[in-house]
Amino acid sequence: MGVTKNITVIGAGMAGSDAALAAAELGVMVDLYEMRPKKMTPAHHTDRFAELVCSNSLGGEGDTNAKGLLQAEMLLAGGLIMRSAQATRIPAGGALAVDREQFGNLVTQTLKEHPNIKVHQEELTDIPEGIVVIASGPLTSEALATSLQKTLGTEFLGFYDAAAPVIAADSIDMSVVYRKGRYEQAADYLNVPFTKEQYDGWFAALGEARSHSPHDWEKLEFFEGCMPIEEIARRGYDTPRFGPMKPVGLEHPETGKRFFAVAQLRQEDVRGQMWSLVGFQTGLKWGDQKTLIQLMPGLENADIVRYGVMHRNTYLNAPKLLNPILNVREHPQLFVAGVLAGTEGYLESSATGWLAGSNAARQALGLEPLLPPEDSMLGGLVHYLSSAQSDNFQPMNANWGLVPNIEKKKGMGKADRRRAMYQQGLSSFKEWYEEKVKS
Repeated sequence: MGVTKNITVIGAGMAGSDAALAAAELGVMVDLYEMRPKKMTPAHHTDRFAELVCSNSLGGEGDTNAKGLLQAEMLLAGGLIMRSAQATRIPAGGALAVDREQFGNLVTQTLKEHPNIKVHQEELTDIPEGIVVIASGPLTSEALATSLQKTLGTEFLGFYDAAAPVIAADSIDMSVVYRKGRYEQAADYLNVPFTKEQYDGWFAALGEARSHSPHDWEKLEFFEGCMPIEEIARRGYDTPRFGPMKPVGLEHPETGKRFFAVAQLRQEDVRGQMWSLVGFQTGLKWGDQKTLIQLMPGLENADIVRYGVMHRNTYLNAPKLLNPILNVREHPQLFVAGVLAGTEGYLESSATGWLAGSNAARQALGLEPLLPPEDSMLGGLVHYLSSAQSDNFQPMNANWGLVPNIEKKKGMGKADRRRAMYQQGLSSFKEWYEEKVKS
């Protein structure tokens, strides 16, 4: 249909706001659609863009924090959300927290006053023609979700986020945990073995763990395919042992020992740096999740890179659909960002918004798309979105499992390794940004 210098951005949350400004600052005219306040969601309360719904924090700062690296990358790139957060920050220890009202006002004012952005405060019920960035978030309206399903196929759009905890591979004690498939199947799983005494202690702790209390607008209706582990356990002492902790066919491959119960870990990423607990979807509070996981044999020092969640959500099966530049493989003029693209968190949404908006504008201008290096946090995140296991895909947040590990040197502790990964990632991102973006 030819090159156009106009694009459409749907949604003015974290992702849509960054997408709109990134495109506009490249000289492209942006039609930004936000349905609030004409049509509100159950979670939002204002008509401000980038409204902070659940928390006023964009995560921990510093050079040992994965979110800290993504924050540094987005500051270097001039992302709207990070710029606004720095301008409205309030004291929060080691985290980046903001004054909600000032933050929302600043983002809204910046976008409404930009000469290349035309704001439409109305609902879009169909995907428009041309180059489009969809950043409508987890509460995408029913009409727009239906339009997405017609375009992409009903099997690729999820409405329920039921995720198990994900653990960093280098924190698993492989002298206890062993690799084996059930019966004679391929040894693609890691197995966490329990004696009866260990299972008894773990089961008792599970019974005392605290559940997340959902908002009124996300009352959970569980179904058998993603029953949380705490609900399974309520059915009886042995129920987990006949479900996700079934030991049958998982005798130790070297000793032949049979165990009372066995939890399994499944590989989450191509590099094998992240492993999820199979069948352990959970809505427990994060502190209690950590306690329960670290009670498991071989996971006493587990580094949890993503906690389990159970809530309503709208997101795409990104590995089946998206290129790492965040456009749809079968519909290259359609870009997706934020929670809809499979991210978790304000910061992650804004970063993918910046990349999707930049690439949508570059497509409109006939320029090559941008793809951050894989050892940067943004590069690692979009690489994961486009290449993760698609059969059980769940949204992901920034974590060290997304970027290549640094070789562990003698005397190097975990904090030292993370500082080295931070420095390498930020250096790569800066070099890439100056060569590919600024030039």
